[in-house]
Amino acid sequence: MPNNQTTVDGQHVAALRDRIDPDGRSGKVQDSAATRIAYCRDFGPREDDFLPAFVVFAECVEDVQAVLSYANDHAVPVIARGAGTGVSGGVNASENCIVLSLERMDRILEIRPEDEVAVVEPGVVNGDLGDAVAEYGLMYAPDPASYRQSTIGGNVATNAGGLRCAKYGVTRDSVLGLDVVLADGTLLHTGRSTFKGVAGYDLTSLFVGSEGTLGVVVSATVRLRYLSPESRSIAAFFPTVEAAAAGVLAVGRHRVQPAIMEFLDAGTMAVIDAGFGTDLASRGGALLLVRTDGHGARVEEAIVREALTRLGAQLAAAGDDIAARLIEMRRSSRGDIQDDEYRVGEDVAVPRSQLVAYVHRLSEIATEHGVMLRIVAHAGDGNLHPTFWVAPEDGADGLERLARALDESVRGALDAGGTITGEHGIGQFKRRWLGWEQQEEVLELQRQIKKLFDPHGILNPGKAIL
Repeated sequence: MPNNQTTVDGQHVAALRDRIDPDGRSGKVQDSAATRIAYCRDFGPREDDFLPAFVVFAECVEDVQAVLSYANDHAVPVIARGAGTGVSGGVNASENCIVLSLERMDRILEIRPEDEVAVVEPGVVNGDLGDAVAEYGLMYAPDPASYRQSTIGGNVATNAGGLRCAKYGVTRDSVLGLDVVLADGTLLHTGRSTFKGVAGYDLTSLFVGSEGTLGVVVSATVRLRYLSPESRSIAAFFPTVEAAAAGVLAVGRHRVQPAIMEFLDAGTMAVIDAGFGTDLASRGGALLLVRTDGHGARVEEAIVREALTRLGAQLAAAGDDIAARLIEMRRSSRGDIQDDEYRVGEDVAVPRSQLVAYVHRLSEIATEHGVMLRIVAHAGDGNLHPTFWVAPEDGADGLERLARALDESVRGALDAGGTITGEHGIGQFKRRWLGWEQQEEVLELQRQIKKLFDPHGILNPGKAIL
């Protein structure tokens, strides 16, 4: 629990209550210790112990405008927050900040089935949007593992991915337009409601993935996709992780684009076994989970099954629902009972041609530093989530080995032509690696963009950029 009980001038609390909740009935402005603790961080690491000064629960665009206008005038930091499911410290509190929660702005404003478009407020839960459009034979494609908890606003802020992104793209590929409140309270409309449009600079894409450092999203116009009339799921067990990684490339060489292609090593399978009572780890050293969809799902399934069988994979029987069930289990496969203090995980991505070599390099790193390793990956697009851990009894020496292994894994991804983050964002935690990937001229240009949109630096300070 944070021990730095930050405070802010009580006049700020009173002033904002007067502006957005004058009768106090809606509880839009809260400064109790319990609320401040509950809203001080996400699920990622944190580098300090700050609490927000208070939390504002916005219920409309005008609330957001009032908070930002006031904060800008008084130089008070503001951290916009959705469900807090991020894992990079993107909404960790800074000193004397206001946390601006958007969870109450949870209305689906419009669904236009013929246009395949929806307009939603930022607090709409990803899975709820999917449920709402399914009755029209449509889906919202981005599906992070936290899709039943995470919000569209948070997904936009981090440019979230998910299991289906190899075929349907990440959040940026599904966002057509945004309503954004700037640091001074100005409401900005960007983008369009059409699939095509090239008028002016693409400010919509600039805001997507900016992690709340340039403005606060208050609505999003998103593109919907066709809900597949059929899907086929394949579970392929391989003797080694290298063989499974080679299977990813084999499917690509057959020019099949699965909707989902997930990679799990033996350690990850053991986590699923422990959580669900399965016996996956006894069936091989790695597992590929593949899903084809659309009218050609069965044809593509046959091609994938043949390609993986030729590589020595042992496949679950066609029509067996184990693969479909495993895909859902995969969404929770990174969590277990290990102490977070002695575990570190990452979110790198490499070109698919480098998957086999990078997986091998991760194993070398784990051996060199005497740490344990397991890997889960969105293999269809080269996005890997390696996790290293040590036993608590290893103490300070174990933590040092963990840190070295983590740094080397990131270096290894960059050496392979990859990136330090595929979908989780930079947040607070990954800023230390940003200079490894981006040249100083790029970093400086980002600082200038930040200053243009947020001259007083009040929006999510200390996150996303250097």
